[in-house]
Amino acid sequence: MIKEMRITTVEELMPLLADQAYRPNLKRNRCNYVYRGMPNADYKMVTTLRRNCKELERTLEPAILKNFAKYAVIEDPSVANSVWRQMILGQHHGLPTRLLDWTHSALVALHFATSEENLEQMSAHDGVIWRIDIDELHSLLPEKYQAIMRANKAEVFSVDMLTQATDNLTQYDSDMGDHAMVVLEPPSINQRIVNQYAFFSVIPLPMRDLEEFLDRCTENTVKYVLDRRLRWRVRDMLDQLNMSERIVYPGLDGLSKWIARHYFVKHE
Repeated sequence: MIKEMRITTVEELMPLLADQAYRPNLKRNRCNYVYRGMPNADYKMVTTLRRNCKELERTLEPAILKNFAKYAVIEDPSVANSVWRQMILGQHHGLPTRLLDWTHSALVALHFATSEENLEQMSAHDGVIWRIDIDELHSLLPEKYQAIMRANKAEVFSVDMLTQATDNLTQYDSDMGDHAMVVLEPPSINQRIVNQYAFFSVIPLPMRDLEEFLDRCTENTVKYVLDRRLRWRVRDMLDQLNMSERIVYPGLDGLSKWIARHYFVKHE
């Protein structure tokens, strides 16, 4: 079941930002939640592969990855040996993939929920932050996958662990069906992945509607709706906390995005 919470004041952000249960075994406050921020609460969580290839995604995905690997091997030879590495590197560079971006940082998710290509739209619609529970999702996995996690004493999959289970997309889809998915921590192939505290969910193709799956199969999923009238206020707060484009997109591109928004003139 998806729980929806509406945020209309800065104070109401605290349950999201302090979302850490106490774990007696660690004597620390830590939770295995990841977050996804989007600028419009009406947007559906859809992979770039599905958005790009629509009903032909199953047919076109192998060709997309094969052609990407053929040329990307010059940049990263490891992509020749792993379909998961092909996806991760491709996702970073705009390739249509079945991966969906998440972050372990609620602040990073808030950044994306208060970012717009057209800043005139900041007050036109609500933003959204999704929260999912990795532990809950991985409890739904087939035993083969759970055994690999136990053997590695891990709570989230690495590329090598997922490869142990399968490096075949058809097998992965058969294993997951529409009732499970893996959450993957990518290797730190660049500073952007590190700064964004990035994770990916690997969406099986039979899972036609991710939100329907989360509503049907989970209890800890939360949809935080950020009121449109609060978005600029939260945006300014995040800038003060040094959470901006120049952090999540290291380099001159992010710096330029941040400067452009910093000097954006709002119409009343």
